[in-house]
Amino acid sequence: MNIEELKQTFDMIEESDEKFAFVIELGKQLSPYPQDKKDDEHKIYGCSSNVWFNVTKNDNKYYFDFESDALIVKGLLFIIKTIFDGHNVNEIKTIDAMQFFEDIGLKSTLSNQRQVGLLSIISKISSIE
Repeated sequence: MNIEELKQTFDMIEESDEKFAFVIELGKQLSPYPQDKKDDEHKIYGCSSNVWFNVTKNDNKYYFDFESDALIVKGLLFIIKTIFDGHNVNEIKTIDAMQFFEDIGLKSTLSNQRQVGLLSIISKISSIE
């Protein structure tokens, strides 16, 4: 699923609970996370749940793997992965992921703690060199 397909799907869903059900389904599509990267070095702090991420670089483009112990967070991570995967560092620094969450109607339905967690993840991604 690409970013445009995500946006179109969320545009068709009107109810918040249906959006969260879809987010949970998205989380089930995350690729298995490498167990050897599930450590403190790969953990993202600032999230209410446990979140780990690993980044790989191929031809100056970055690709991300994520893991979380929370179903909704896994779905949010799938969205973040979709937003950032396959971009170079300059493109990554110009992406406004929080605006995307606003555009699909999720940002306002997330608790403040979840929004802080999202910002922590996005900041971690944006800080890659």
